[in-house]
Amino acid sequence: MMHSTTMGKITFYEERNFKGRHFECSKDCENLLSHFNCCNSIRVDSGCFMVYENPNFSGHQYFLSRGEYTDYHCWMAVNDCISSCRVIPMMSSASNEKDSGSFNVRLYERLEFGGQMMDLADDCPSVMDRFHMNDIFSCNVTKGNWLFYEHPDYRGRMYLIRPGEYKRFSEWGGTSARVGSIRRITDF
Repeated sequence: MMHSTTMGKITFYEERNFKGRHFECSKDCENLLSHFNCCNSIRVDSGCFMVYENPNFSGHQYFLSRGEYTDYHCWMAVNDCISSCRVIPMMSSASNEKDSGSFNVRLYERLEFGGQMMDLADDCPSVMDRFHMNDIFSCNVTKGNWLFYEHPDYRGRMYLIRPGEYKRFSEWGGTSARVGSIRRITDF
């Protein structure tokens, strides 16, 4: 059964509290630098987005769901640099959130899908508590979008993991294999 996806709308502002030059976006944009010089506030009218510090979806990543972010501290950034963004397609509300089959990620303890394999279909606030390891070297996402966090309890640097194969942590933008917690991205 096919489910429709809902897209979103995000507005970037150069100044805090939604002032100054701004740019509205509702699609992936690999280079926002031609639209504004810096980003000090963001309003997400609908949908979910991953915003990136650098062009081409690289550098620090920040997950934003619907809401108002009055300054860059609200999305846990260390500076006012936002240079690219990606829309995260969401399942429509017609899909059943409790259906664990709508999310599936397979985690591996070694590069290129080697070593012990672990399946995950729901949120995991502590990878260490659940799987007795902190390092995830590769993964295969068959369904859903996920956030990998550097630390337990959904803290620290985060990475968007979309459906596909990741033979090594660097393919999802990780600087190390350390994964402290994992969260499904559902319609917020």
